[in-house]
Order: sequence, then C-alpha cells, then structure tokens
Amino acid sequence: MQPKHLPDTAVPTGSPTSVVTESATLNIEGMTCASCANFVEKALVRTPGVERAMVNLASEKATVEYRPAQIDRAGLKAAVQQAGYEVLDTAASTSPLAGDDELEARKAQGYAQLKRRFAVAAWLAAFIMPLSMLMLWPAMTARVSTPLLNYGLLLLTLPVVLYSGREFFESAWNSFRHRTATMDTLIAVGTGTAFLYSLAATMLPHWFRQHGLMPEVYYDTTAIIIALILLGKVMEARAKTQTSAAIKALMGLQAKTARVVRAGQEVDVPIEQVQLDDVVVVRPREKVATDGVVLEGQSAVDEAMLTGESLPVEKKAGDNVFGATLNKTGSFRFRVSKLGADTMLAQIVKLVSDAQGSRAPIQRLADKISAVFVPVVIIIALLTFGLWFDLAPTNLRLPLALVNFVAVLIIACPCALGLATPTAIMVGTGKGAEYGVLIRNAEALEKAYQVNTVLLDKTGTITRGEPSVTDFVPTNGDAPAHLLLLLAAVERQSEHPLAEAVVRYADAQGVASGSTTLTATAFQAYEGRGPVPPSTGR
Repeated sequence: MQPKHLPDTAVPTGSPTSVVTESATLNIEGMTCASCANFVEKALVRTPGVERAMVNLASEKATVEYRPAQIDRAGLKAAVQQAGYEVLDTAASTSPLAGDDELEARKAQGYAQLKRRFAVAAWLAAFIMPLSMLMLWPAMTARVSTPLLNYGLLLLTLPVVLYSGREFFESAWNSFRHRTATMDTLIAVGTGTAFLYSLAATMLPHWFRQHGLMPEVYYDTTAIIIALILLGKVMEARAKTQTSAAIKALMGLQAKTARVVRAGQEVDVPIEQVQLDDVVVVRPREKVATDGVVLEGQSAVDEAMLTGESLPVEKKAGDNVFGATLNKTGSFRFRVSKLGADTMLAQIVKLVSDAQGSRAPIQRLADKISAVFVPVVIIIALLTFGLWFDLAPTNLRLPLALVNFVAVLIIACPCALGLATPTAIMVGTGKGAEYGVLIRNAEALEKAYQVNTVLLDKTGTITRGEPSVTDFVPTNGDAPAHLLLLLAAVERQSEHPLAEAVVRYADAQGVASGSTTLTATAFQAYEGRGPVPPSTGR
C-alpha cells in the first residue's frame, strides 16, 4: 500500500503561499527502542505532504502535521507500515475526555503477555543456571553424562528462545528486511549466536573435538540474558502504565450524567447526550456537568480543581460555571455553552497529554546518538570477535571470541538512552498533574531545575485546599466549651464551607474533652446577606 498523493491543484486557493495543514495522532505498535522511534519519524518526515512529525517512544504515539490536500490518514499509516511498524486503528474521538477503551485493552493485554513471557524465562533460567554450573562440583560431574546434561539444557532453553524471546528475533528479522538495525537486533544476534553455538556443540561434539575445541555450551547465557532484558521491559511497561494514571484521574472528574430540562421536565441523561444551549439543573453536592452560564439561582461552587482556591466561589445569574467543579450549597440552572473538547477540563487533559508527548531539548542529543548506536555496537562486536579469534590460543580462540562477541552485544542491549528521557517526561508531567501542577511542555520541565525562587500572587493557591479553625476566643465571657457546643449545633445544619470548618473543629475539641453534641431546631439560613442582625436570629 502506497501513501496517497493528490495533485497540487487540490490545495485551496487564496494566498499564493497559504498552506492548509491538519494534525493527526497515530498509535504505533512494534517500537521497542529509540532507534525504532527514529525510523518511524524519518519515514513520516520523508513522506510527501508531511510538514513535521514527532514520535514519542514512551507513549508509543506519533504526532504528525500534514497537508490534507496531498496525503490523508491512510497514507500516513502506509508510510509507517513501509518502515516495518503498525498503526493501531481505534475509534476516533473528538474529545480528550473520551477514553480509548480498545487501545487501553490492547495495552493491558500486551502487558499481561509480557509478564507471562518473563515468568517463563525466569522460571526456566532458575533451573538452567545451576545445571550449567555442575562442572564446579566434580562429584556431580562424574555422575551426570555431559551429552545427556547438554540435551536437558537444550530442552529447557528452547521455550525461552521460542516463546519468551520470540519477539526479539521477529523484530530483528523485520529490521533486517527493511535494512535497519535496532536494540532488538543486538539481543537477537547475541543470544542467537550463543544458542546456535551451543546447539552445534550439543549435536556435533565429535566435530569440535576433531578440531581441537571443547564442545562447551552457553545455554545459561541465552536464558539469563533473555530473562533479564524481559525484566527491564516489564519495568518499562509498568512505568508507562502508571504515567497514564494522571490523565485517567483528570478524565474521571467529568460528570457522568446531567439533569437537563427537556419539554418542561427535568430528566437525567448521559453526558454524551447533552447539547449546546440545553438548560441543566444543578442541585447541592452535585458536579457541574459541563461549561455554561448561570440563568437563575445562586450557590457556592468549589473550583479548586481549576484554580486551587480553597474557598468556593459564589455564583449568580450571568456567571460562568465549569464542568467537573462541585456545587456546594444552593441550586441553580445554567445554559450549556461548551461541550466535549471545548470545555475547560478537556483543555487541561489535552495540555497534560501534549506535555507527556513533547520532546525535551536534551532528547535531541539522545536521538542523534541512538541513531548510530546499534551499527557502532555491531561493528565493535565484530572487531572484538576478530581480535580474540586471531590472538587467542588455537584451542580456545573460538569459544573466547564467541563469548566476548556476545558480551559486547549484550552489554549494550538494555540501553535506556532513548527511553529514559521520554519516560521521565511522562512521569514528571503526570505527577505534576496529580498534585495540581500543569506543565506546558517538556522544555519547561527541563528548565525547571534552574528555578530557585517561586512567586505566588495569592495565598489561596498554596493552602491545604479547605478552610480550618485555628483559634476560638469567646468575647462575652461565656464558657468556651459550652459556647462551642451551641455554635456547632447551629453550624452543623449549614452546608457552607466555613460552617464545615467550625464543625470539624468542634468535633475535634469535643473528642478531646469527652463532650456530647447538641441538635438545633427551626434552623434557617440567610444566604448572601453578610452579617445577620441580632433581632432576626439564625
């Protein structure tokens, strides 16, 4: 399948230099290292009609800006496939608040399979390793036949190679067909060479002896290396899974339903069925369903998830309200002004998602190194093999050359050069979002270490997020304990955040002194009037 190219005459007319571009996000499958990400990015950038492309290994996504008059999404997918990787087609959504259940399910399935592959490799390696060390115990060596032991080790190693390590060899073969090399190439060549040499020594021991070589096997090398590298991949996959928790938490803030006025009746509908200009009713202790403008009623709305302010904001007719904020005291109606991707919460989710996928300046250096890293390592490994084979004693030169050849390849295999930076960015921006700190992009995060002074314009953004009573001082000579009981009995009937603070303080003092609680009757609250005259009571 070739990328779709349309004639230049399809570009909209107008300014001679005007170019209409669109942006697309592709979910890439099959990337295992920084070299893979570089290959995908180069393949996209070289495709006619693509203005720019950025591939993030940690999030496994490619962000592409392209000219729709020259290429479409199918053409972008074809370009990725020609590079040897796949694009996961999932249901498209226009809102950042709509989760991709299909993609999440596939990632969860892949993570579970990766853990199974590691478990098999680790369990078998735990048997292979001690069996390979029997030569350290002469008494055991005399009792166990070497050919029989080697065949036993072969049977134990086969599942490690064919099941646990299969993905490395398939990826290496795929890279070879596309004339590229990745970290999986190093793993496949290193472990494959050790396994094939051991297989030959097991099946043809007499040929080795005829040429003055000991038929030694290295099944333990193959199994242990595959198990250790799979352990690293499990840890990487776990880190990727955890970094998405911040976005999921933000998405979870959205209300699931809304009480909408339809044909004069109040009905509860799923948030997806809410339309622009709908009138939504919000009762006390309910979430605001989406962004809008208050039509009637008044209340105090907790907007801490947006502003960090510890005190709710008073709302009346004409004021703006935002989705996912929490109504505290009164009831009101508002007209829907924004939905889906246009809401304030959706913009926050998009900001965090874009920041996790952005590229830090320091990553450019890592990308340049990783682009030539694998070929350089392979050349060094070949030179090492040649030197040892030429300089070592005749009867040991092949085993020594082989062992050192594999060592050079494997030492470089679990290289985190290209993965460490994007993973750190994902973790940093995700953790920041969990604590209410929104980071615009990776460059800002990278420069944050230079900050030595932080200026805040108000105290509300650095408080605990809720008011609390620090001191209680009676002014009319009443007993503090009795007065606090009376005050708590009244405030316990109110939904105001300051009343809640008084009740928490009274409860704490009552627990400490062993006092009981009182109950107020005929309670009436006067909202929005400031201090109440003594004659009216409360």
